Amino acid sequence: MNKIGKVNIREMTLGDIDQVMIVEHSAFDVPWSREAFENELINNRFATYFVADYGGVVIGYCGVWVIVDEAHVTNLAVLSGYRGFKVGETLLRKVMLFARMNHAKTISLEVRVSNDVAKNLYRKFGFCAGGIRKNYYSNNGEDALVMWVKL
Repeated sequence: MNKIGKVNIREMTLGDIDQVMIVEHSAFDVPWSREAFENELINNRFATYFVADYGGVVIGYCGVWVIVDEAHVTNLAVLSGYRGFKVGETLLRKVMLFARMNHAKTISLEVRVSNDVAKNLYRKFGFCAGGIRKNYYSNNGEDALVMWVKL
């Protein structure tokens, strides 16, 4: 099993955004803007984001919206050099626990139909396919698989 030292999962702050942007740009072809993250942290009362902090460096993050009894994972990303060390699993576990503690009964997300690594992670946590969002991704028109699980 691959191991790294202790990773601290904590709520994201505005001060984390510079490092989150590094993760975001390394993980996605169409990254979110700094303003999008600021808006989520400042203005979206349904949103909570967590970072994986490894020795003061943000190596991953995950966001979730909890609205009444439903939760939605907005994004999950880990720096490429730290993939395979269960950082994504740890973040997802934290988000699912947070959603459950905030009375969510289900949690959903979208994932590229071609992203087998992510789909396998989500299946490991009990997520099942729930449908397809046609042409969901703006950069190439790829479909998104909607996945969900009861909490």
